[in-house]
This record gives sequence, structure tokens and C-alpha cells, in this order.
Amino acid sequence: MQCRDKSEDNKNIVREREDVVGLDAAILMHPDVWVASGHVGGFTDPLVQCQGECKERFRADTLDGEACPKCGGKLGEARQFNLMFKTFMGPVEDDAAQIWLRPETAQGIFVNFENVLNSSRKKLPFGIAQIGKSFRNEITPGNFIFRTREFEQMEMEYFCHPDEAEKWFEYWVEFSMGFFTRFGIRKEMLRLREHTDDERPHYATRATDIEYRFSFGWSELETINHRGDHDLKAHSEKSGKDLSYFDEQTRERFIPHVVEPAMGADRTLLALLADAYDEEEGEKEIRTVLRLHPEIAPVTVAVLPLSKKDTLVPTAKRVHEILSKSWNAQYDDTQSIGRRYRRQDEVGTPLCVTVDFKTVEEDDAVTIRHRDTMEQIRVPIENLAAAVGDQLEAIRKDVTS
Repeated sequence: MQCRDKSEDNKNIVREREDVVGLDAAILMHPDVWVASGHVGGFTDPLVQCQGECKERFRADTLDGEACPKCGGKLGEARQFNLMFKTFMGPVEDDAAQIWLRPETAQGIFVNFENVLNSSRKKLPFGIAQIGKSFRNEITPGNFIFRTREFEQMEMEYFCHPDEAEKWFEYWVEFSMGFFTRFGIRKEMLRLREHTDDERPHYATRATDIEYRFSFGWSELETINHRGDHDLKAHSEKSGKDLSYFDEQTRERFIPHVVEPAMGADRTLLALLADAYDEEEGEKEIRTVLRLHPEIAPVTVAVLPLSKKDTLVPTAKRVHEILSKSWNAQYDDTQSIGRRYRRQDEVGTPLCVTVDFKTVEEDDAVTIRHRDTMEQIRVPIENLAAAVGDQLEAIRKDVTS
């Protein structure tokens, strides 16, 4: 299933705003980038290994007690394990050629700060956003796609004057919470959790998680960090490049502070699916339905001819062509109409349009079926696009209310 949360995030954060620009930085960067950022020296998790039969390895911070959760054996001493994947550039595997797969997309933004500033001619405050692959050698990946070793990140670094950082931190916390509810996640399934002093990253002045109540408990979808000037200072010192900002109005030069909303596309998709999933008791069977927001549903509208009869197919194809110009439309004529309705319900298709024999023999109209209510209305084909647009808008309001 290809839910379109990635493109919607790009639209919501970048294309709908004048103060944020998009970037696609390199996955493989100079190893000194990760030295300067602190990842080489400090990007670690505590690792313990079972001394009993199973010999399994676990993250120490996820365990209660001193016994192995799998076999009950004794656990060894905890040691720090660097989460970055190591690889080599070029034909010779030696220390000089060692590089890392990026564990986050943020550092690509910081080392390109001056390039973006000069090319975009933006003035503070402004943000640089990026969607891309990150890689972490997780000790215990799990919970389906919640924790994986290869994942899609959506991060934005918002650069501002130090005196305005707290204001922008509060703004992006509120904005980020609104992002999730905008696409249909119920408010009661979300919460804010401020990091305590002992869990907050060393570079962060403040950090707040937005958590979702998964079946396995409350877990983070996004973290909003006030990173201060830590990253630009660190890269400036390591590279010798001046990454300060000169404000032409105040004639002041300073290192900008950074507020960072950082979220996972995979986790967001998991939360959207979990929140949209529903089962309804019917007279004969249970109806499974995904109540996805229309903007993230993999199929927006399905065109279903009542049968494969040659008399219906040309009109059904014409209807599909009309709708596919504006929406992600799918044509489906396999199995009974009831099974096709159920199939579309299961993938979250908001609307189905049925072409029947009355369409071609009498009124040149089709039936629109609503996913959530299963109500049906008859609409002339010439008015179909407008009617579908109205129906989708009504579903958007229902999903986010």
C-alpha cells in the first residue's frame, strides 16, 4: 500500500509556505560531518547480551530486571553500541576510506545552510526541509514498521534569531500536532510529552515528543527540538567555514538558533493506518474499512462497471478517464460488485462510482457510493466531477472533526 503521506508532508511544510525551502542532500557525506555532529563519539545505545542459552542481544534501556526476557538467562554487562552503519568508499577498505550511512537527514541541512541561504536569498526566520532515507543499526527493530534499520525521515530545521527561538519552538509544536489531526488522526490518540533532563539530547535546550497510542503503547511520531546554535557552531569549527548570519536591518551578526520538527514517514503511516482501521458488524459478515482522509487514501475514487458486459465497458472507461484527470482513480471489474465494494473499503477508497445498465440505456448517470455511510446517490455523468469533489470535501470534514 502506498499511502501518500510523504508528498502531503512536502506540500504542507514546503509548497504551502514561503518561509521554508526543500532540499535533497547526500546520503553519503564526508566522515568529518559525523565527527563534528557528535554521532561518531556519542550516537550510541546501551547493549546487553544474554549469557544463557539464547545469546540474544537487547537494548538495556528497554529491559526490566537482570534476566533475559527470552530464556531467563543472566544478562551480561551493558556496553555502548554505535548505531551508525559503517561502509567504505573506493576500492580499498582502510580507515582513510571509511564513511557512514547517514543516521539522520538533519546534518545534510546544516552543512548546506550557507548554500541554501545564498541561493534562495531567504531572510531569517526560515526553514530548510528534507524527506529522505536514514539508516540506523538498531539492536532490536520491531513493532512492524515502527522501528526499522532503514527508514524515511521528514525533518525541517527552522533557523531564527536566538531571542525568538522559544516562540518558534512553541509554534512548531502546535503546528506539528495540527499536521496529524489535519489528516484524520483522532486528538484523543495523541499527546505531548516534554523530555526530562536525563533523556533530552545533549544539544537540545528543549525537546517535546508527539506520541500516538499504538496497540503496543504510547510511542513517538515526531520530536520537536530546540537545538540552539550547537550544529552550526560545530560544523563551523570543524570546517573553518563561517556559518554566522548577518542581519542587514539590525546590523547584527550571530549564529542562528534552530528549531527542529523531526518525524518518521513510516511511523506516521503506521499511525494513520491504525487510527483509520475499523470493523463493522453486518447482517452476514464483518465489514472491514479504512476511514482514511481522502488526501492520503491510495485510491481516491474507484470506477466499478456492474459487469464486464461489452455494453458497459466503454462508458465505464469514459467515466474513469474523466475522474483520473483530477484524482487517483482505479478501474476494477473483477468479481461481484459487492466484493469490489468491500475491497475498496479495505484499502480506504472514499468513493466508488458504479456504471450500470440504466447508465447506458436510460439516463447517462452513475451511482456514487460513500465509503463510510454506504449511502448512494445518482448523478449525471456531466456533473460527476463536481459531485465527487463535493463528496470528498464532506468526507474530509467528517474525518477531521
